[in-house]
Amino acid sequence: MDGVDVKTLKSHLQTHWAEIREDLRQGTYQPAPVRGQDIPKPGGGVRRLGIPTTTDRLIQQAILQVLTPLFDPDFSESSFGFRPGRRAQDAIQRAKGYIEAGYRVVVDLDLKQFFDRVNHDMLMARIARKVTDKRLLKLIRAYLKAGILHEGVSTRRVEGTPQGGPLSPLLANILLDELDKELERRGLRFVRYADDFRIFVRSFRAGERVKVSVTRFLEQQLKLQVNQEKSGVDRPWRRSLLGFSFYVGKKVGIRLAPETVQRLKGHIRELTRRNRSQPMNKRIQQLNRHLKGWLGYFALADARKILQELDGWIRHRLRACVWTQWKRVRTRLRKLRAFGLSEHVARMVANTRKGPWRAAMLLNNVLNRTFWANQGLVSLEQQYVVLRQTR
Repeated sequence: MDGVDVKTLKSHLQTHWAEIREDLRQGTYQPAPVRGQDIPKPGGGVRRLGIPTTTDRLIQQAILQVLTPLFDPDFSESSFGFRPGRRAQDAIQRAKGYIEAGYRVVVDLDLKQFFDRVNHDMLMARIARKVTDKRLLKLIRAYLKAGILHEGVSTRRVEGTPQGGPLSPLLANILLDELDKELERRGLRFVRYADDFRIFVRSFRAGERVKVSVTRFLEQQLKLQVNQEKSGVDRPWRRSLLGFSFYVGKKVGIRLAPETVQRLKGHIRELTRRNRSQPMNKRIQQLNRHLKGWLGYFALADARKILQELDGWIRHRLRACVWTQWKRVRTRLRKLRAFGLSEHVARMVANTRKGPWRAAMLLNNVLNRTFWANQGLVSLEQQYVVLRQTR
């Protein structure tokens, strides 16, 4: 918002830090408005981020580092989101343990626009239970109320703690810790990751009863709204949690949620569009970056067969890209000869009138698995095996 990026932050602070520090000490510091940025949500619609200036991100991070040791030790053992030493995968393992213990009905409550609806007064009252410094309380409230600039229009906030700053996840955990404590008081088994939580019970009757009572608690006590259309009581393997789901056979296992695979394929389609003019080595670099990050998160799932199929599908899409790049018959003929195809076969393939997707099937033997490995393309299946062996 102020034109100061990460690279120029140090010099900016060297010039202005004395003034900023004095404002912080006097309790007169005013955060800059955050920049509103809409990003698409996987299930449709958009999520609005609020991106603070680099100076405000620095100050928020400093506040976070002071408040985390104060609040985190008292948070629930069933809370996993944005906490030191805890990961989404830990939440999945905890949920799996509940299912193995016979809690095979899940209550899935979706909080509607949670980060946009946090009640400032309720949140500040909970922070004030442990923070007595009035200057810090005033500063945190100032961050909550800082305006948001979106498409040239500045709006002052009266509720919510927009995602995008370092402090927002901790503030969310402080408010929702009251939900955790209520669920623990009732003796319920649950996992929570930020505003995404599931409660595990033994029967549908118990699930419906819990759904009604917890919804009442959220709406009356915490002033949060439950999205009834997305909420429900179901079997755990029919619902997703943090991109994962479960299956039950001789044992309870973790699998990829179907929508997770579809989102990955959608991103791969974007990176491998045939009409996207781009050198193949750069395309592969972008693919590898995304695939490695994705697999680093989802390697917990039993997914070797799916990953094997995805590997083949990715290679086929890249072959279609190559075919499109070759364009002319004479170019295709020259390339195919270079791969060692006989003249007859090379001419037959080069002159095919099939579209790129079907023509790519004719390149299976020349642009094969070994070829793409030599080009540096990551194999999801091979990376998966390595990750599973090291865990």
